[in-house]
Amino acid sequence: MTTVRALDGDTQAWDVLRRLARRSRRRGLPLPAALIGDWFGGSAVIAPSVRILPLPAVPAFPRACTGQGGGPVGGGWIGYLGYGLTDPRPAARRLPLAAGGWADHVLRRDAAARWWFETLNEPDPALVAELSQLVAHPDANRPDQWWRCSELTTPDPEEYRKAVRLAKEEIAAGEIYQVNVCTRVEGRFAGDPVEIFAAGVARQRPRRAALVSGAWGAVASLSPELFLARHGRDVRTAPIKGTLPRRGPWDEGNAAALRASSKDVAENVMIVDMARNDLSRVCTAGSVTVPQLLEVQPHPGVWHLVSTVAGQLPPGTDDTALLTATFPPASVTGAPKHRALEVIAALERVPREVYCGAVGMASPVAGTEFNVAIRTLEFHRDQVWFGVGGGITADSDADAEWAECHTKAAPLLALLHS
Repeated sequence: MTTVRALDGDTQAWDVLRRLARRSRRRGLPLPAALIGDWFGGSAVIAPSVRILPLPAVPAFPRACTGQGGGPVGGGWIGYLGYGLTDPRPAARRLPLAAGGWADHVLRRDAAARWWFETLNEPDPALVAELSQLVAHPDANRPDQWWRCSELTTPDPEEYRKAVRLAKEEIAAGEIYQVNVCTRVEGRFAGDPVEIFAAGVARQRPRRAALVSGAWGAVASLSPELFLARHGRDVRTAPIKGTLPRRGPWDEGNAAALRASSKDVAENVMIVDMARNDLSRVCTAGSVTVPQLLEVQPHPGVWHLVSTVAGQLPPGTDDTALLTATFPPASVTGAPKHRALEVIAALERVPREVYCGAVGMASPVAGTEFNVAIRTLEFHRDQVWFGVGGGITADSDADAEWAECHTKAAPLLALLHS
């Protein structure tokens, strides 16, 4: 059973999230979790209070729905799957390998900016009335946002260039065709991850933003990239590969340069082939297609090349089988994937945690959607860090790859220092 109630009000999703977080702290409740941007055919899904607990492995997701998306979400499992779930290197990590929790009700903002209260259970009239007031009346006296980032440690450029050169040696030896090599920025953080996430969403408008938190820490993902969207038997992924700086809303020059770049086009096509292979492992034979190839899209601070790969699952296929076949995302590993995972473990100085994993929701009503956890701030106690990197091919230039890391890091660095 799914119950839906229309709510009056047009408060922005990030302001609703802030208000819900203050409500949770006043009452000693678990904090909210949020998906803001292009999610489930709308513009936001927020669980007002959900206990996100550590998990040792991919969880058992709710039974796959038959719906096609764009309607009620109701609730479901919300959380993240960290890259470390499939990392071949044993390493200590600050955050759990995975974390998630069950939300039996959500606030959903649809594509027309209307708010809805939705629940998988019988609605509580008092709760509906309270959340309706929260959505209807924005804060007249919103507390000032504040956070402070200090002792920021940036990567060693020569260390990263060396990793690029070693990756190219693996390619020349025929071990791999492409591999994603990353590095990390980290520092000390004082403040509220909810506030910095809300500010980041308001300023940057990322397409696949997601926030989850618990006693273990927090993950504030300002991701532009879709990992998986599964609605009924239909599934799609939209890998991003290929990046150039975007120097303002009217910068068409770099958009054209990106589409004309043989290196970036080759990188994207290789990852599309790997995504096709991943989906073909679980989809009906002959159903995997590429409905969109090499589209240049604007994202915060950058132009990206984006493609879409789609397929149809056999009847009865569950999300665990789908994720087993496709995780971690193709765009943040390499080709062939298994060997790329080994090369990444050998080349990167510190292990990836949530970064390059996925954050999202599995709803028994609306389906399953996960982002790729890039442009993602990770928090543990007073520590904050984020990863940046890029795909290395035979044509890669170490200096250009380092410059690409700077381009991708710039929006997060500006947010941390604002």
